Amino acid sequence: MKIKKMATAFLASALLGAVSMGSAFAYESCHKSKWGPNDQIGALNNITQDNILAATKLIKQGKKMAMAIETNAQTPAFAPRTYSVTIVKPGQENGQTLGVTKTSYHDDILQTWVGIGTQLDGLGHIGIDNVFYNCTPGIEVTGISGLKKFGIETFPGVATRAVILDMTGLMGKDIVPEGTAFNQAEIEAALKRQGNMKINKGDVVIFYTGWHKLLGVDNKRNGSVEPGLGVQGARYLASLGVAMIGSDTWAVEVIPFENQGQVFHVHQILLAESGVFILENVVAQQAVNDKVYEGMITVGPHRTTGSVQAIVNPIFVY
Repeated sequence: MKIKKMATAFLASALLGAVSMGSAFAYESCHKSKWGPNDQIGALNNITQDNILAATKLIKQGKKMAMAIETNAQTPAFAPRTYSVTIVKPGQENGQTLGVTKTSYHDDILQTWVGIGTQLDGLGHIGIDNVFYNCTPGIEVTGISGLKKFGIETFPGVATRAVILDMTGLMGKDIVPEGTAFNQAEIEAALKRQGNMKINKGDVVIFYTGWHKLLGVDNKRNGSVEPGLGVQGARYLASLGVAMIGSDTWAVEVIPFENQGQVFHVHQILLAESGVFILENVVAQQAVNDKVYEGMITVGPHRTTGSVQAIVNPIFVY
């Protein structure tokens, strides 16, 4: 409850900052997709058969790494998001069983906001003044029973190269401090430190900051501020044609924001302007411990029609 009150207070403060900015900040015109007016998958179009085949050649050790954190009622979540699960044994009251085989079974009822835990942000999640990806007006997107466009069911599933940027190693910190922005200079420095790596079109870029280590230790700090991608860094990575960007933080972008009042502007740049999908709370500690910074990543969310986001467990194979 304290986490949710804190997040509400944070959002209120940020929105007040936005109001105080007045007309000092103006958006560019909306950005049409280069893949045409019917495009709903954005930068995922950059993942080709060649990307997939090249990614398979990065598997050297035969290891895999689950990148998701556990999702439960204690998982820090941006207010007012909550999670609960109920386990039932229908038709088995008083110890009843089914058939001569005396079958017993459990079912579960999940009541949750989908933007919690390790999550995929779809292109219908964030807009700019009610205009979403590919210059799509909100009236063509928003639906109380499910998005009319950009629902998670349109996500084709991903298999491609992932590049992990170890920002803890670059910064010499076990946990990178909140408010630390990753822009082009920091991204290129991390790539250089990791053997002059390159980011290719169709890649997934994952920032490792150590922030996940605060889970269950300092949830208030974990869920209110963070190091992360800056505005210039977001535009830089989008210009390289990356398909997705993730981090072991709850919002991927740096918080406090670089510019007061520009609330979740990195989300707007990636989702609404560039069609770059976002992965939040994605942990890469195992690979970083092994000093492995590239491999194959797979992401396959549930195909729930009209869903904005998805709780996912990306798999990194190396």
